[in-house]
Amino acid sequence: MWTNFHTHSNFCDGKSTFTEHVKKAKELGVAILGFSSHAPLPFDCKWCMNSTELANYLAALDETRHKNPEIEIYTGLEVDFIPGVVGPRTFAQSLDYTIGSIHFVDRYADGKHWEIDGLHTEFLNGLEKIFNNDYKKAFSRYYELTRQMIGTTDCPTVIGHLDKMKIQNPNNLFFNESESWYQYQIKETIAAIQKTNSIVEVNTRGIYQKKTTSTYPSPWILDLIHKAEIPITLNSDAHHCDDLVNQFEATADQLTDIGFKKIHILHHGEWKPFTFNKKGIQF
Repeated sequence: MWTNFHTHSNFCDGKSTFTEHVKKAKELGVAILGFSSHAPLPFDCKWCMNSTELANYLAALDETRHKNPEIEIYTGLEVDFIPGVVGPRTFAQSLDYTIGSIHFVDRYADGKHWEIDGLHTEFLNGLEKIFNNDYKKAFSRYYELTRQMIGTTDCPTVIGHLDKMKIQNPNNLFFNESESWYQYQIKETIAAIQKTNSIVEVNTRGIYQKKTTSTYPSPWILDLIHKAEIPITLNSDAHHCDDLVNQFEATADQLTDIGFKKIHILHHGEWKPFTFNKKGIQF
């Protein structure tokens, strides 16, 4: 059996309803399902939940949970961290867990937030206008924001797609991940995570979307995470119910090769480590 805690629904940019996700979860042998739609933002965002829908989201999930007692269903949100604007603690009290992610890095001169998870043309525009094409400074700022998030009261339950900004570095367009400045940023971030109780997600979405050839985070980063004894959880970042366990079998094999023996999951209301193999988690 599998679990997935990074699941988007039609309350944000997801394509499937709660009912569709749960139906597919039962077919796929997903024993525990956590929903984590994109939390509302205090500015226009086409892929986030509208703030007026948050109460409906929570109520609909509660109803879904009661209608499907044979599967554990948990209420979460993927919350952006933007200093002084929003963070995981903004919503934490009404949730079972939070996923903290960085999708925006600083702002344009007109105050618009620079989205680093969108079109590459938008990335290049912000890189030029905000960072004067200094890609080292831009990528370093991304990890600085990650460390700021986990080093404050905004520290989330789960750290979302740790190195997702790498999608803007296709075919090593700007740099190779073996470069010392980049490895320094990763190692500093891992050292910061070690001081928290946060769980790092191993996110497969980049692979099945063909935006990357590896998980978020990359295997060499996962090796450092393993050596640092930081807990992990396996998520698909599913926006469609068909992707609930997409790439899980191959990724589980890879995690075993790295040396991981357990995956943390939310079970009976508590995050706990469980053994796993390529066929699933051993309850």
